[in-house]
Amino acid sequence: MLTIDPEIFSDAAISDETKKFNAALSEKLAAGNDPWSMDVKDVRAARRAGLGAFPVEAYLDDAETFEIPGPHGPIELRVISPDEGEPRGVFLHIHGGGWRLGSADMQDQRLKRLANICKLTCISIEYRLSPENPYPQGPDDCEAAALWLVNEGSERFNTSWLSIGGESAGAHLSVVTMLRLRDKHGITPFKAAVLIAGAYDFTMTPSVEHYGMGEKVGGAPVLKTRDIINFSDSFLPDITERRDPDISPMFADLTGMPPAHFCVGTRDALLDDSLFMAPRWAQVQTDTELELFPGGCHVFQYFFETLTLAKESLTALETFLNRLAPSK
Repeated sequence: MLTIDPEIFSDAAISDETKKFNAALSEKLAAGNDPWSMDVKDVRAARRAGLGAFPVEAYLDDAETFEIPGPHGPIELRVISPDEGEPRGVFLHIHGGGWRLGSADMQDQRLKRLANICKLTCISIEYRLSPENPYPQGPDDCEAAALWLVNEGSERFNTSWLSIGGESAGAHLSVVTMLRLRDKHGITPFKAAVLIAGAYDFTMTPSVEHYGMGEKVGGAPVLKTRDIINFSDSFLPDITERRDPDISPMFADLTGMPPAHFCVGTRDALLDDSLFMAPRWAQVQTDTELELFPGGCHVFQYFFETLTLAKESLTALETFLNRLAPSK
């Protein structure tokens, strides 16, 4: 059963380290430029330079990149392999960034850590971003990459065990990809899913709608209600009916979905998305985990080099993958 201790949502459950981290991050963001007053290309450049919410992760020179064909043009895939030994499987990673920001090469260190600890080859998708390429182009790219992996991955990476996951928009796109493969292609190839702080309901869950600027809930660094609305409108500029399961997988039939690890911080505007989605998932998949982290802001896992809470979250999801991946 999925059980939740109500005390985990209390201020007393948040460590002093996390409180100090959240306060410092909120101060940093308040002192910076409003990203919604900037051109999206400038926001992307600032994020890559570490001037936004997230730190810069070192770029790995030994990562392999190559292109596959896609419905809207070539799609670049970035491959990060374990340093030693044969891989036990593949982890298909879909990065976050509100369907508007981020890149396949901006989480190299976290994927290298996962590759080494879980002995999985990590493949990150350089999918198309809004506003230049709104829905359905990003999901189409992810679907095409997943199909390529199903058809070509076993021969190229010497393993047929597949897992999938991502953070924020990447978690959303991971679920959409699994549903598309089931519904359009009649396959359910993924054996595990890692879903970090996903957005599953574009009609807005209560935590999204009521987070405001975060003052009433102890601060909401990184992501606020206005951000989610703007990200959503950038991704879906011409779509007002947003309960379509291809857009909001909260409303999908989840039959056939694989074991899943959901995780989210209690100071995340997308908290309710995971609180609502995980029990729905558990109705059809008994191997469903929901990990809540007191005081965690949106995708706090990016700060794994300095924040204890982030290290604990990565350890939990790595334990999940290690439990399911086949032994060599």
